[in-house]
Amino acid sequence: MKQQFQGYRRANGQVGIRNHILILAVDECAEGIAQAIRQKVSDCVIVTNHYTCMYGGNEELVNIMTGAGLNPNVAGALILNMGCGSIDPALIATPLEQAGKPVRRLSIIKNNGTRQTIRDGIALAQELVALAEAVPVEPVSISELLVGVKCGGSDTSSGIASNPAVGRAVDALVDAGASCVAGELIELIGCEDILRRRAVSPAVADKLERLILEEERRWHVPGTEVETMSIGNSVGGLTTLEEKALGALHKTGTRPIQDVLRITPQGIEQPQAPGMYLSETTHLCGGSGMHFAALGAQVILWTTGGAGFSNPIVPVIRVSGNASLITEDIDVDVSGIMSATQSVEQAAERVLDCLDRVIDGEQTAIEEVGFAYCSLYQKEQRLETLIHTQPV
Repeated sequence: MKQQFQGYRRANGQVGIRNHILILAVDECAEGIAQAIRQKVSDCVIVTNHYTCMYGGNEELVNIMTGAGLNPNVAGALILNMGCGSIDPALIATPLEQAGKPVRRLSIIKNNGTRQTIRDGIALAQELVALAEAVPVEPVSISELLVGVKCGGSDTSSGIASNPAVGRAVDALVDAGASCVAGELIELIGCEDILRRRAVSPAVADKLERLILEEERRWHVPGTEVETMSIGNSVGGLTTLEEKALGALHKTGTRPIQDVLRITPQGIEQPQAPGMYLSETTHLCGGSGMHFAALGAQVILWTTGGAGFSNPIVPVIRVSGNASLITEDIDVDVSGIMSATQSVEQAAERVLDCLDRVIDGEQTAIEEVGFAYCSLYQKEQRLETLIHTQPV
């Protein structure tokens, strides 16, 4: 594993491994205009808020959109809105501008309608792309790297191969001075005692246990036998939630847990020092990509049997240990662990080698062709009151 990588230094000191221009439609009425602009200016990524144009009760959603714009892989942003909703684009634009990012805004009603906004949007997007292209690439320390860690499409090979391989890679990254953040607390139900022993303090241990319980309350339906496990997990050979959780735990490695980062209407917590973190990043795949983006991750390590997702802001490295499901979509094949022809250490080296190339600019297997929406997800605030979650 290298101690440096090639990155784009932002005005606020952060470093990106990609140099995207973000087109952000703060309400769904601006989606078509965003798409029309990107058809003419392809070097852009679109995020659209399909939830609602109402602000009250959706502060968490606005925080996620703002966090996406603040992600170091984003060089600048064009913010669009219809002009009749209550989400003021300034709520998102101002923090980006304060971070030193070039930001342009267009309000469709005030800008004389759809066609004029598309014309103006194309010109502004081209201007932003030119500014991004002027940002030089420079060598930076591995300590500037934040790696998201998630599993999905899990099967019997996940807990034996891909999760342990990534967990060993996570340990190596943390030891080298980088930071890693794992999400999907619901996948860790039953692992609380193990995780508590890894927490750096009793306060972090208590926070960890409380947030896992809150996530269980969000998704569990009392009086039913339904477990929070997808049909794909069951078809893949996983039999119980406990079996899945202990397998998923491996991808977090073994290093001390510095904190559990919350994603709430009050704000999004950020790593304060290098190390290993957990977070409230959702277990829902598309939404998790945006959560990792909002946390500031530049890249995601994704463990799986054969499934996967893509995120246009944060590249996703897919790691699989299921030989029967390896396709050209998979970035790292660690199925040798299953056939006893490869050790976990050797598999972890493969993961790190791929990561080295991706953070230096090499595209992941489907980064260019694997279309994906930037799915936004937020917790339902009325439900939060019912399950008595604690504010930040």
